[in-house]
Amino acid sequence: MTSPMESVPHLSALAGPWTLDPARTSVTFHTKALWLLPVTGTFHAVEGAATVSDDGSITGTLVVDATSVNTENSKRDEHLRSADFFDVQKYPTIIFTAAEARPADPGHLHLDGDLTVHGQTRPLTVPAHVVATEDTAAVTAEVHVDRSNWGLTYTKKGSRLATHVVIKAHFIKS
Repeated sequence: MTSPMESVPHLSALAGPWTLDPARTSVTFHTKALWLLPVTGTFHAVEGAATVSDDGSITGTLVVDATSVNTENSKRDEHLRSADFFDVQKYPTIIFTAAEARPADPGHLHLDGDLTVHGQTRPLTVPAHVVATEDTAAVTAEVHVDRSNWGLTYTKKGSRLATHVVIKAHFIKS
């Protein structure tokens, strides 16, 4: 059994298909709302997969259920599901598709890909920390996004367009 990876160049030892474990995956966000009060919320990941090639290159997809947004405030959650924000009737999922992974510091990657939110796709680089064995991988990623880049421009009373997203994804070798 391979010990937890210490640096990204060893990814070739993890070659093969990987499947997301949604039960062990979390997607949280932090932003500022009215008068700069903090708002924290969660989404449920519904599916995902990754492939590590023999050369250590990585591709993958993470699909998040936009209808699952939960800030512990039902009125705000309904508003976030409305056309002012995610418009979940038209766009029920948020999708990140990683096309390339570049090594960074030991145990870290930069995942280059596309984020699709609200029907708009834009390039995004996501820094990630990876801890893996030959049959499980934990990927922790944190990224700041400006939601206006995806057409989510609604603001009121000092709310911010910047959102900090934290993803803790667990994958199982398929």
